[in-house]
Parts: sequence; structure tokens; C-alpha cells
Amino acid sequence: MEKIANVIGAGGLVGQQLVVQLLENLEFEKVRSFVRRTSGISHSKLEEIQIDFDQPESWKHLVQGDVLFSTLGTTIKTAKTKENQYRVDFTYQHDFAKAAVENEVGAYVLVSSMGADSKSSVFYSRIKGELEEAVSKFNFRKCNIVRPSILDGDRKEKRSGEKIGLVISRFLTKYVFKKYQPTPVDVLAAKMIGLSLDQKEGFCIVEGLEIFK
Repeated sequence: MEKIANVIGAGGLVGQQLVVQLLENLEFEKVRSFVRRTSGISHSKLEEIQIDFDQPESWKHLVQGDVLFSTLGTTIKTAKTKENQYRVDFTYQHDFAKAAVENEVGAYVLVSSMGADSKSSVFYSRIKGELEEAVSKFNFRKCNIVRPSILDGDRKEKRSGEKIGLVISRFLTKYVFKKYQPTPVDVLAAKMIGLSLDQKEGFCIVEGLEIFK
């Protein structure tokens, strides 16, 4: 039976690549993408739903199907305040996960981050850790959390600091610190899809070199 995928964060680096691969994957008959603004992409399998993420009562009933892919994320530079960043990186994703499990969506795949820790002194890592802990308590048939290293792909927005970090990371991890090597977004997206289709159930965290397997 062909599957229905739900995606949030399709406008981001990982989300864009994920949607492309889902549309090409014969295992999926429909890709439902929840967005603030339309992407302009037209495909027979793609259903884009424009929503207000702050109004879950208006969209939560639409989160139906087989799997929810959560790829939302922002930076403090874009969000301007910690409150705004927390809303995107925790609240919106938590609300969607809650809606999915209430609507009996069986599988959940979350893009988190290497170093995620709810007790971290680093705000970004702490948000990611808090979200991981929160969604792990939901009763999904399978819950997969993926923790990539620095992402390797072409961004629309300019992140000079991340670009420098990517160059340094590529150099340092070529021979040592291999588990921290940059994660190409096409590899990450393929891994996420593979996890959603895997027959293995339960909770698992995938990070580092495991993403490349």
C-alpha cells in the first residue's frame, strides 16, 4: 500500500531535499507539505497546505497519513529573539507531533542536532534536547530522531559563519573526528525516508556515521 507523508519545514535546506526525494519515491502516493508560503512547486503527488503555525486548532485535523517528517528549524539571527526561536524549534514541532499521534499517524521522523541535550548550557542544544524528550513520550509506533552534524548543502540564506565552519569541518574530519563530518542533505533526506519505511518499530536515535549507513 502506498503511503502518505506529512512534512513540516519544507522551505528549509533539509525539507526541500526531503520533498524532492519523497516525490520521486514510488512508496509514497501523496506528500502533504504544511507551509506558511507556497513554494511554487507543482506536482501531482504534492499537496501544499498554507497554515498559521500559531493556530493548531485550524490545521491539526489535517495531519493524517502514515508518517510525519519534522524538519523545522531556525537561527537566533533569523528569529531575532530566543522566544521566537523556541517557538519554531520546539513549540511548532511539538504541536505537530501531538496532532500526528492523536490522528494515529504511525511513524515520526525528527531532524534534531548533534549535541542535543535538554540540560545543555547552549540554548540551541537545549531546545533540541527538550524537543527530543517531549516527542519520545508520544505513543508513535515508531519514533526516529536523526542528529546530523553541520549540514552540507546550498542554502538560500547566507550564513557566513556556518560556511566557514563547514570548510573547517570538512578538513578536520577527513582523517580525524570522522563522526563529526558534515552531513550532506541528500544523504540525510534519504536516511529519513529509509527510517520511515523500515519495519523496525520503537524509539531510536541515529547520529554521526550511522546516518551514512
